[in-house]
Amino acid sequence: MYSLQDVIRCDLCETPVPPKHCDICHIHLCEACEGKHLSDKSKDHYIVPFKLRGITPKCTKHSTEVCTQLCTTCNIPVCPLCVASSEHKQHKKEDILTLFETKRKLMQKDLQDIEKSIYPKYQEAATNIPVQRADVNKRSQKLTTALDKQGEALHTEIDTIIKGMKSDIDDMDAQHIAAIDQQEVAINHTIPEITQIILDLKRLLDTSDVCLVSEYTSRTEEFRNLPAQFQVTLPTFTPQEINREQIHQQIGSWSKPAITFLLDEPRILTDIQTEYRSLHSVSCLSDSELWTHGNDKFIRLYNLQGELLRSVQTKSGNWPWDIAVTRSGDLVYADYLDRSINLVSGTQIQTLITLQGWIPLGLCSTSSGDLLVTMTSDDDEQTKVVRYSGSTEKQSIQWDDQGNKLYTSAYEDKYLSENRNFDICVADFNAGAVVVVSAAGKLRFRYTGPPSTPRKSFRPVGITTDSRANILTSDRDNHRIHIIDQDGRFLRFIHNCGLQHPWGICVDSRDNLFVAEWGTCKVKKLQYYK
Repeated sequence: MYSLQDVIRCDLCETPVPPKHCDICHIHLCEACEGKHLSDKSKDHYIVPFKLRGITPKCTKHSTEVCTQLCTTCNIPVCPLCVASSEHKQHKKEDILTLFETKRKLMQKDLQDIEKSIYPKYQEAATNIPVQRADVNKRSQKLTTALDKQGEALHTEIDTIIKGMKSDIDDMDAQHIAAIDQQEVAINHTIPEITQIILDLKRLLDTSDVCLVSEYTSRTEEFRNLPAQFQVTLPTFTPQEINREQIHQQIGSWSKPAITFLLDEPRILTDIQTEYRSLHSVSCLSDSELWTHGNDKFIRLYNLQGELLRSVQTKSGNWPWDIAVTRSGDLVYADYLDRSINLVSGTQIQTLITLQGWIPLGLCSTSSGDLLVTMTSDDDEQTKVVRYSGSTEKQSIQWDDQGNKLYTSAYEDKYLSENRNFDICVADFNAGAVVVVSAAGKLRFRYTGPPSTPRKSFRPVGITTDSRANILTSDRDNHRIHIIDQDGRFLRFIHNCGLQHPWGICVDSRDNLFVAEWGTCKVKKLQYYK
């Protein structure tokens, strides 16, 4: 509190704490005395708020004058004499007080914006840099490990082949040695007989006994050919020329590395008006054709010019819960009322699966050609993801390692998508979370929204993934799309391009995003990478 003698008072009437000040006369004024002071026409006056006293500088050209305006052309303060001079006559001028107050408000707004919004983003980005650097090292190590493993597998395979060929050589040698041994035995057995015959013949030639000579029988023909004669044709080895290209093909390959940036302001490239009263899903047939469905019994195909190319009525006449396009380009849809999953091929509709005790919700056609289906039980107590190959169930995903439910049981939207790394990503609307499990069904993470709190609670609806393995999900009530990476880290919002209640989403082969707006019934094509 001011002491009594320190209180600033109006110079005309002694009213304490006057709100005004004349910057030319250098006196303090209360509201009541402001008009009285201005009525003195013998001199100029310039009334400013008390807190802004001293704002008007002395003119550097006219020492008796103060500058009440700013020449914005020259960016210098000017007094009334300067304003009237030819030097500034054609220039644009502004009142110093008005300009000062306007700039102060702008600076206050900028300060708040920078402190509350921009600076935290930079801090968060700086915090993420070491994480991104660690991710690069981690993924490089993962690639190196995979290469080492493949190299070991190839070395093992080569060693096995060489070992087998050496074993074949050993077997051939054994056969050859056995034949040689057999021949040796036969020859060694015959040599003593021949030796004895030679001795006998020599004795007979020396004898004159006619009877002995007459009994002689020749055995020469018997021994003329060596016993067990054989010929061995040894194999030859012709080494193949080492083909580096073939070796590379055997080792495998990786996709081309790419560094891309998310746009600060995604661009709307196309705006398609559909015929629905409320639009739910969109699924790319190609980069230029889109299947859509809403709250009627028709599934409609549009091109990017907004032309209706085809309209398919559901088999039962019910409106579908979700649609998906298979790898072969056929359309599948889930009919939640008759618990069926149907395939549209050409002009024919075939019921692939009819569920008992379960209601189908979301659909996703995988890279392997399987079909993933989210479904809830009739009693609304259980929810699971089931993988089908054709109409055969291959996998059921429902519980985590601790036996807890992976997904909420409420009868709500549960759209899903398969990521490039084969993770299964489910937008669990009632849980307010994106639940991501591995291809084996093991929980990897739950994403429940970014660190900053949105205007309303996070309720994901549509979900899709792009070529970078990023996950995109529509936050319908907050009119935005969340982008997170394959490990659940928040990257960015798509929210500053006029989206209204985004529902179903999908991406084409070029990572353009298609968004189905529930209320406007428009499909918007967005570019969010550069």
